Amino acid sequence: MESKTLREMLAEAKDTSELMVDLAYAALYFDDPDMADEVDELETEITDLVHNMRALCIVAVRNPREAEAMASVLQVISAVERIANDAVDISRIVTRRLGIPRELVVDLTEAEEVSHRVEVADGSHFANRPVSAFELPVVTGLRIMAIRRARTWIVDPSGDQILNPGDVLFLRGSPDGIARLRELAGAPTWSPPEAPEAIALTDLDRAVDTLVEMKNLSEVAVGLAYSALVYRDRSLAAEVRHLEDRLDEMNHRLELWVLRSAVDGVDPAPLRGLLHLSAAAEDIGDQAQSMVWMIEKSTDLHPVLAVALGETDDVVVRLPVGAGSEVDGRTLAEIELPIEPGFNVLAIERDGRYWYRPRRHVELRAGDQVLASGPEEGRVALAEMLGWRLFEDDDGELELEPLTAA
Repeated sequence: MESKTLREMLAEAKDTSELMVDLAYAALYFDDPDMADEVDELETEITDLVHNMRALCIVAVRNPREAEAMASVLQVISAVERIANDAVDISRIVTRRLGIPRELVVDLTEAEEVSHRVEVADGSHFANRPVSAFELPVVTGLRIMAIRRARTWIVDPSGDQILNPGDVLFLRGSPDGIARLRELAGAPTWSPPEAPEAIALTDLDRAVDTLVEMKNLSEVAVGLAYSALVYRDRSLAAEVRHLEDRLDEMNHRLELWVLRSAVDGVDPAPLRGLLHLSAAAEDIGDQAQSMVWMIEKSTDLHPVLAVALGETDDVVVRLPVGAGSEVDGRTLAEIELPIEPGFNVLAIERDGRYWYRPRRHVELRAGDQVLASGPEEGRVALAEMLGWRLFEDDDGELELEPLTAA
């Protein structure tokens, strides 16, 4: 058996838990028991990883100081395990046929990004060729998250990875590219679910809309939590806590609407699925908060966390988009932040809603709050692009002043 370091196992567990959540929601989207079964199989792998990591943490501690730092690793391990368990709970809505309303499937269908599962057929375009030969993100708008080859998983495969007949690909991206993807893989055609006829807004409709928003917010919370751990950033930790509070409130509202729907004579079978789904989304937010609690309490963090979750010397900034600024009304592709001043957008907050890792066609608007990471020397230039002069006050705190006022 291959020996792995704690850093390698923690990075693998993080990637696997995120993949499980994607696949669980995709199982709902496609009503695919096979995809839900994939989540169960991944749970076995992550259970073994968690056990081995905990054992290694205990063996590695030699004194009380190391014990406090290693406690932070154990807390992250527990949170990752719980997120994986939540993914299993979501997938069992499909395998146990708890049911979900048709409206929810349609809402997931209309999402900007979806997950998809396809098998490589013998003699297809994919068969026996490397991933890089197809430029899938450009051609289809979908990226391969993982490949299952017999009982082996290849997570985040490189461009040199050869696709073999029988490989099962798990992808994420635009639903518009699914038809072309299945053509390249030699898979049968697939038709998305159709929207039901428009009817008057009901409590069930409100519950469905709230649940889709809970899904988005829980994913944002986890992404920001990992970033907060990497950068040891208390402001990002505060954002996670804010999102977790919102998830709690939304879950309470959803439960009320579901109960009202039952009183109105709605079939209770799909309502069970809604309640299971909302509980899982809310718990994912709880686990995100449990990870950043250590930052808010100034607990010592073990250095392996930053290495495993994405070591970087970059800084994280939160800046508003100024009206009439250089970026106001322009897309992320047009302003090319990763090139100059070298920043990547982690999330955008608009009217109380968050988009984590927004795609290049997203247009920035005045009043948006941008969370971005990049080199410390580039934050002044970034602030100017967004319409602000960044300076330090007498206490050494960073302040913003509109460029027009300056």
